[in-house]
Amino acid sequence: MKNLLLFSFLFVVLKLDAQSQDKSVPANLPDAIYSGKQGKFHVQGVAVDQKKGFVYFSFTDKLIKMDLKGNLVGSVTGFVGHLGDLDIAEDGRIYGSLEYKNDAIGKNISKSLGEQNPPKNGFYIAIFDGSQIIRPNMTAEKEDLLRTVYIKEAVKDYEASVQDRNETKPHRFACSGIDGITFGPAPGSPNPEKKYLYIAYGIYGDTTRADNNHQVLLQYDISNWDKYGQGLSQNQLHQSGPAKPMEKYFVKTGNTRYGIQNLAYDPYTGNFFAAVYRGAKSQFPNYDLFVIDAHQKPVNDQISSGNQKIKVKILSLLQAGPKDSATGISGWHFEWGATGLHPLGNGLFYISHNEKDKAGQEQSTVHKYKWVGDMDNAFLLMK
Repeated sequence: MKNLLLFSFLFVVLKLDAQSQDKSVPANLPDAIYSGKQGKFHVQGVAVDQKKGFVYFSFTDKLIKMDLKGNLVGSVTGFVGHLGDLDIAEDGRIYGSLEYKNDAIGKNISKSLGEQNPPKNGFYIAIFDGSQIIRPNMTAEKEDLLRTVYIKEAVKDYEASVQDRNETKPHRFACSGIDGITFGPAPGSPNPEKKYLYIAYGIYGDTTRADNNHQVLLQYDISNWDKYGQGLSQNQLHQSGPAKPMEKYFVKTGNTRYGIQNLAYDPYTGNFFAAVYRGAKSQFPNYDLFVIDAHQKPVNDQISSGNQKIKVKILSLLQAGPKDSATGISGWHFEWGATGLHPLGNGLFYISHNEKDKAGQEQSTVHKYKWVGDMDNAFLLMK
């Protein structure tokens, strides 16, 4: 009888514990959500508003808003730049990285959209009021649903030149712009409740230069950003934004193509997840996924910038999973994530599977995954 009572007690305790953990993941979140066919540009990022029941996809030149059943609610179109990764702030607004630049990517976007003039350089955080996105094909410039904040630090590095051995190379730190963004605490902070905006550089994958083996993250406190926000005017790009970031962090991952494509802070593990297009330098393991250990405080160190050594703050990679013995770099080979990665709570994520049909129409399906992080798997697909 005692054993039966003990078993019953343990069953109730375990059931209540499981229910308390599952509160962070609504039971109505589907295993997959399909974006529909969205044109010639591939998906760049995904964000889920669990409180209100919406999912947002960025497809380079437009933002798509859907309900959790996959029904289109609205969209914002008319971007002639590069709308990248997405995240949702505590106030419910959707933040996205937005690039205008005159390199091969920028010129290709302009050409595909029929724009005659190459874009000027301007990197922004686009801030959307999701409640105002109520119908398809709302115009980014003409309707009052969007504010933009200029990211001066990234533009400065993009436009700078450095000496790399005996050559002059464009773009300090091989900065190609900005892409991955997320909200998260200060690394190693005793107050993880305070959240900051993190913006990751795109990094050119030039295998001939030696200064593009670190990811670069800018940290901003957005509590006073309303004073910077301006409407979007793509023919007259503004420069209203903070003079500099609160912090500038570096993470040694080895070379990648265009840096961190998707950056996501996961409160369940307390870490930053960084999905990339793998690099091509043979001396590095060239992982697709890195996890930055946000429990560890930054370390003061020096890195090479051109032919100089500069003092920087280095963030640590999580010491888990595969680790390259030659470089000490840890990470995972994982096919998905660079086009969409969003934590759901309790170790679950929505991860984008992007594809293109025979007619060239781009689309995405986000699938629910469980974080594993062992030697064999980064994530496991939930079925």
